[in-house]
Amino acid sequence: MKKIFLLLACTPFLLATTCDDDDEIYCTQEAKAGLNITVKDAVTDEFLSTGVTVVAQDGTYTETLEQFPNEEVPVFIGAWERVGTYVLTVSKEGYQTFISEPIVVTADVCHVIPEQSTVQLQPN
Repeated sequence: MKKIFLLLACTPFLLATTCDDDDEIYCTQEAKAGLNITVKDAVTDEFLSTGVTVVAQDGTYTETLEQFPNEEVPVFIGAWERVGTYVLTVSKEGYQTFISEPIVVTADVCHVIPEQSTVQLQPN
């Protein structure tokens, strides 16, 4: 019999497991984003963030991803703890709109498995 415990952790993405007779699994309480998307200029290879819109759609579910505050690499995140098959629409003024192939977000016993992807936008 498996027992699942929630473990409060100060360290993000900590997953601790034990190997005793009960096969206990300890899960953290932080939420994980299923989609982690970076956007680059296809010509200059520079990261784009200002004015970029990233929309994820899974069937009738639609979500506009939020930009994660990061000084080095801007990342658009969403699909928090949500399994699904997402198509991304990425747009920015002055660039061609990008529509992705389906991205499948799965989960383990505790959380979604984050999918990371980089989109290259072509300038007009």
